[in-house]
Amino acid sequence: MNEFNQDMHSQQGGIKSGERISHSGLGVSSFILACLGSVSMFALIAFATVIELNSPDGLDEESTQAITLGLGMMGSALGLLLSAGLGIASLFQSSKKRIFGILGLCISASVVAMFLLLLIVGLAMD
Repeated sequence: MNEFNQDMHSQQGGIKSGERISHSGLGVSSFILACLGSVSMFALIAFATVIELNSPDGLDEESTQAITLGLGMMGSALGLLLSAGLGIASLFQSSKKRIFGILGLCISASVVAMFLLLLIVGLAMD
């Protein structure tokens, strides 16, 4: 590429030769939030399952444990939705790498979908 074309390319938002493209900060934060949210969601579901199986009458729906578990799951779901939003926002940054935004979006969307499926199955069993 000659010097004139390289200057025109750099003025249009392109990248000069020798410059490194960095990862999107939004994408990295989306990926980290998705990982933390999915681990906490699965841990809370496993904890609720253990409590349900070990108590003779099951988990009382109005107990402090059940309310705390429910609030924790809703907090994890909100964190995953925030992660999905950050992942979508990172996809619109044209001068940054998008891999972490895509990964964060995929992880958070799949965990939220599994959470909703589990919620629907639980409501259908009543």
